[in-house]
Amino acid sequence: MSERAPVTPRLITAAAVSYLCNAAFGAAVAAGAIDNRRIRWVHHALYVVTSSLTVGALAVSAVERRAAGLALLPAAGPLIALPYAGGKLRRHAAVAGSAAPAYAIALVLAWRKR
Repeated sequence: MSERAPVTPRLITAAAVSYLCNAAFGAAVAAGAIDNRRIRWVHHALYVVTSSLTVGALAVSAVERRAAGLALLPAAGPLIALPYAGGKLRRHAAVAGSAAPAYAIALVLAWRKR
């Protein structure tokens, strides 16, 4: 009987890519490269996808007992706080950006060779 490959690395990667896409979209809006007045839902949808993938990655990493999940856990705080960060661009960007190290460290731990 063969052991199944862990799902954690793929879920953490998907969560990190979603986070990066959302951050890039938000930065493009802030820079004026994208006018999101009529498509504000895109940023919100990306937030929901990122949050869902992050929660899924945390749950699966706990089941699989992968350390990468512990590294991703600090990203939950900013994701929870973001809807309450208000309309102030700098505060919103700072809260959102504070999750980046958790995603980066989790990616490294998820894909490193044991």
